[in-house]
Amino acid sequence: MRLRLRLRPPSRNQSGVPFVVSATIIMNTHPLAAYHRADDPPARFSVLRQHGYRQYAPLLLRLVMGYGFMEHGWAKLAHGPANFARLLEQIGAPWPHLTSWIVPSVELLGGAAIFLGAVVGLAAIPLISVMLVATFTVHLKYGFSSIKTIGLTPAGPVFGPPGFEVALLYIAGLVALILGGAGALSVDSWIRRFRKTP
Repeated sequence: MRLRLRLRPPSRNQSGVPFVVSATIIMNTHPLAAYHRADDPPARFSVLRQHGYRQYAPLLLRLVMGYGFMEHGWAKLAHGPANFARLLEQIGAPWPHLTSWIVPSVELLGGAAIFLGAVVGLAAIPLISVMLVATFTVHLKYGFSSIKTIGLTPAGPVFGPPGFEVALLYIAGLVALILGGAGALSVDSWIRRFRKTP
């Protein structure tokens, strides 16, 4: 919501109210003013939704998931695709040597696209595929929870193999971006704005 305020000489405006009082009335219609006037948190969140702040909701999802995918992709390449290929071969994945390059590339490039909010609907599809394969070939047999304490040593707790919880969260977040869009501060929103500009 944009407000344009013009101050006139202190005679009186058309409504007969001095211009200072008129300025106060206009400023009180700003969404932030309505937010501070709300009595409880649910009412304040309702104000934010009404004034378009919901477009910022996908931002945190994009930043966390995009960085997460890039981190996982880079880790696979940094440790060597050959090591990842041996893991793929052990779980019975087809074409392990080729897949050991495809998966980290998808994670790096797709993660960067999600992080920047660029073609998220397209970038999310191969990332969801990677997460589904990881879920059914690696994590499913370990159950749901991704944090399992199986022991305690002087150095700290010992954790077991992670379940499919995190993979499912990634899939849910990607589906949310497909349905709701990249939101504010994204390449997709800038492209739409550029196309609407005459």
